[in-house]
Amino acid sequence: MWKILVTVLILGAGAAALWVNAGRAEGPAIDIGGPGVIGQTGEIAVTVTAPRGELSGLTVSLVQGDDTTPIFDLAADAGTGLTTSGDEVRLTRPAGKRVLPDLEAGEARIDVTAVRPVLFGFRQAAATATRTIDVRLTPPQVAVLSQFHYVNHGGSEMVVYRVNPFDAESGVRVGDKEYRGFPAGGADPALRVAFFALLWDQDLDTPITVFARDSVGNEGSGSFDFRVFPKQFRSSRINLDDRFLARVVPAILQNSPELSVDDPANLLASYLAINRDLRRMNNETIASLARDTSPEILWRGPFKQLINTAVEAGFADQRTYVYDGADVDHQVHLGFDLASTAMAPVRAANRGRVVHAGWLGIYGNCVVVDHGMGLQSLYAHLSSIAVSVGQMVESDTELGRSGATGLAGGDHLHFTMLLGGNAITPIDWWSAQWVQDRILRKLADAGLAPPSG
Repeated sequence: MWKILVTVLILGAGAAALWVNAGRAEGPAIDIGGPGVIGQTGEIAVTVTAPRGELSGLTVSLVQGDDTTPIFDLAADAGTGLTTSGDEVRLTRPAGKRVLPDLEAGEARIDVTAVRPVLFGFRQAAATATRTIDVRLTPPQVAVLSQFHYVNHGGSEMVVYRVNPFDAESGVRVGDKEYRGFPAGGADPALRVAFFALLWDQDLDTPITVFARDSVGNEGSGSFDFRVFPKQFRSSRINLDDRFLARVVPAILQNSPELSVDDPANLLASYLAINRDLRRMNNETIASLARDTSPEILWRGPFKQLINTAVEAGFADQRTYVYDGADVDHQVHLGFDLASTAMAPVRAANRGRVVHAGWLGIYGNCVVVDHGMGLQSLYAHLSSIAVSVGQMVESDTELGRSGATGLAGGDHLHFTMLLGGNAITPIDWWSAQWVQDRILRKLADAGLAPPSG
């Protein structure tokens, strides 16, 4: 009997020791990450480390003064938004004024409590952590310095402005389009230059403003005087025939694996897929090239039109495509078709850096040159390409030879200008007077040196 009693006492003592030791177990390790500042937008990031990532409790709160705002509660949110990897449990939650309307400027504190099970869940081990963060709700300030902003419909303009704080993201907003501003150079780090456009398909009364926003979503804006000049865009009818379709469709399909058609032998249906779907994909690719732009102006003086050329089609021509007497499609021609002799040398319209050199669907063999601050030029339907991506080119550097690759009816150069990835008319940039009045004079008035070198 006494042996049983001793055994019970030993087991009881062991259980008591386990219970006591479990009560001394360390709670989860807590790391409160993120940038340490929130505003209109912001994020709280918490990483909790526990064996096998097992938690029995997790609460996150934001405290300002006497007010405590719950951000997350494991019991109430059922693990929504949690990700587990090994021993780590990660949580991210939005925490700006847009989701916490009572948030005020100043200091705030993030409180985190995490609990993990120990002793098979019979006991719990808890830990707490806090972090002080800044709440910033004051928007950046932006003030326009330049004057006389005249915008041709489908064309571009430039504005010089000052932004405070100088590290705020800024630019010009035209309707739903944003054009990034760039440091103007010189002694004032707050001075910015932004090129912007009123695109051919935007209304003449589209609002145009300058804006600046900081890293936590606070945004300021400002207006400036501008005048818009309407332009008349032409309409044309393009007749399609079987001979043309047989020439262009197979070559484009062969070189454009990104486009899938139901029946390649159906030339008209394939052509329409090329003219609609591949055109859209190609234009998305062109728009993505805007990210690869120099923060400085690379061009020097007015741009040059390809010499000794006849204009076969203009910018924003409204094209109706006709097959066997019926209208089958409608597209907009966003460039100039310039025809000279067959396989004529195609030269860079201005100084810049090559950001695309290769096949591009409806544009065939195509070169895109970046001229800095979002401005680029495009040369399409080339029979050959003489440059490579990353190469710096001077004005008149040979880029390739004209041709009829892609959706081209004959040998010619399709040329257009791009701003922020959007097609704009080259006419402005071909004009020495326009470049002087719209660009160089504004730079001089702001005390900035003209592009040189």
